[in-house]
Amino acid sequence: MSAIVTITPTAPLPTSTTRLHLTPRGRAVFTTLAATPLIIAALAFAINDGGAFATSDSAGITFDYVTIQSGQSLWQLAESVAPSADPRDVIAEIVSLNQLPAEDVQPGQRLALPSSF
Repeated sequence: MSAIVTITPTAPLPTSTTRLHLTPRGRAVFTTLAATPLIIAALAFAINDGGAFATSDSAGITFDYVTIQSGQSLWQLAESVAPSADPRDVIAEIVSLNQLPAEDVQPGQRLALPSSF
C-alpha cells in the first residue's frame, strides 16, 4: 500500500509592520539627549568668552639691554643689576626672559634685563 502525499503551497507569513511609538516621556528623553551637546557647547563658548585674543599691550614694554663682557658670568651680572635681590632669582628671570637654553653666556652676547630691577 502506497500513500500519496500531496503538498500544497502555503500562503506567505504576514509581515508585521510595527511603528515606533514614543511616549511623552520618551520624547522628553530623546529631546534632552539631542539637545545636551548643544547646551554644553554654548556654555563652554560663553565661559571662555569666545576664545583668546591677542593684544598689543606688551608693545609699550621696554627693556634695558646689557652686553656680556669677557669673563663676566650671569651671577656677576645679577649682582651688579640687582644688588639687594637674590642672584638666583635674578638669573632665573634673565634666563626666562631671553629664552636661554642654559645659564652659560658668551662675551658679546646681548641680554635683555627684566624691568623689575
